[in-house]
Amino acid sequence: MPRTAKSSDFKTPDHEYARTIPCETLSILAPFQWVKMGFRDLFKAPFISLFYGLCFAVASAAIEWLVYMQGSHLIIFPSLIVYMLIGPFLALGLYDASWQIEKNHKPKLLHSIKAIRRNGVSQWSFALLLCVAMIFWMRIAALLHALYPEMQGASLEAFLPFLVTGSVVGILFSCIIFAISAFSIPLMMERKVDMMTAVFTSYNAVKTNLGAMAVWATIIIFGITLGFLTAGIGMLITMPILGYATWHGYRSTIRRKH
Repeated sequence: MPRTAKSSDFKTPDHEYARTIPCETLSILAPFQWVKMGFRDLFKAPFISLFYGLCFAVASAAIEWLVYMQGSHLIIFPSLIVYMLIGPFLALGLYDASWQIEKNHKPKLLHSIKAIRRNGVSQWSFALLLCVAMIFWMRIAALLHALYPEMQGASLEAFLPFLVTGSVVGILFSCIIFAISAFSIPLMMERKVDMMTAVFTSYNAVKTNLGAMAVWATIIIFGITLGFLTAGIGMLITMPILGYATWHGYRSTIRRKH
């Protein structure tokens, strides 16, 4: 009698293009455990944490300085595009440090910097994808200004179409970017998969664990907001912790090779 095929019989190697790697089902409280592990790594790699935290702090402070000097919020979107380009590569160093700690190795700054070259083509492709998404979002935002009331001192009712439409579009774009980027970069670094595999896998993991990922998104927003409200100083602590926590979230969520 022929053997019934099992799902394990159809496993495909990591180098297959644009596949979706299975994920685990998470508890809604799982992100808090990731943050706890991120705190642990912060103290196990203090120099690396300080280095990357300082990089993020300088970048965020530069954005705030540009907004202040230009006297216009219009500089925010172009600045965020640059931030989206360099941010993933700074985060790679933090992921590498957590990975080294996980393997009981002493994390080294030079080793973490070299993580940028581990899967450079896919990582740069993903950074450019984020930039294109931000540029598209910026163009949509410019078009939405057509709904902005022309008269000064307009009533809330006149502002309502602009506020509602802008909020809906902003939330939609934020959710899409979060879904495709939640676990993409650590997956590309560790398993050297192509960009589309990383994107599909991350999206599937977020869709499968909406409750946990909503909690995780809230924690990220809180950490970044705290950093900007302190003129970038808070980034010295919040960004390394979020980076390490992202690595542990990835390891807990994306099914590992056996």
